[in-house]
Amino acid sequence: MTTPSEDKPDTDTSPWKITLGELDEKMGVKITEESVQRVIATMPVEGNRQSFGLLHGGASLAVGEAVGSWAAVIHAGTLGKTAVGIDVSATHHRSARQGQITITATPIHLGGTLTTHEVLIANEAGQRLCTMRITNLLMEKRK
Repeated sequence: MTTPSEDKPDTDTSPWKITLGELDEKMGVKITEESVQRVIATMPVEGNRQSFGLLHGGASLAVGEAVGSWAAVIHAGTLGKTAVGIDVSATHHRSARQGQITITATPIHLGGTLTTHEVLIANEAGQRLCTMRITNLLMEKRK
């Protein structure tokens, strides 16, 4: 038998605060801004390079997907929901050998069922390294 509160979906709409996962910490990700309208993070190139000394494309995708998903979860939280990624695509424009990159997620669409965010990855000179798009499905929170 369930109690009435167990039958109700979780309707907590308090702002969700980003918590770094294990991979984010290993990659050196730092959050600098978090809101429904924009999530910004930074990551060092050092420690995230491939064997040719360039920023690893997989590292760009991993951090870009994380930042875009965090943005979706922040929006979902305002609706008492959570978000799960269902599609991500990326175009690499140039690479980096050193310094720090900045990752910025901004909404393209903030719906009640789906969100789509553009994620831009830039170097310290502001040059675009990668453009990503991520779509997340909004779902009721599981207990």
